[in-house]
Amino acid sequence: MKRLRLNQDITSLSEFRAELKRCIEQVQHSKRPMVITQRGQSAAVVLDVEAYDDLMEELETLRDIHTATQQIKAGKGVPHDQARRELIAELEESSE
Repeated sequence: MKRLRLNQDITSLSEFRAELKRCIEQVQHSKRPMVITQRGQSAAVVLDVEAYDDLMEELETLRDIHTATQQIKAGKGVPHDQARRELIAELEESSE
């Protein structure tokens, strides 16, 4: 996801309502999020669908890494060679 441009990507709720089509097109074209403000305070963020999907995929990967790190610290990990052997064995069994 591209970085927000403060001079272009922040709009009030009333402007967003009035210029909805233009705002959506801007988000889709620029691939940058748009912050919607209400009474001068940030209220919502509009993202392009692809940017949202990418963000969710990255979050899931980071959560998996965090979980794996915690499991290793708890002594639940296995050496790489052992994991590889077990995975190969499972793949061979499932292909039979």
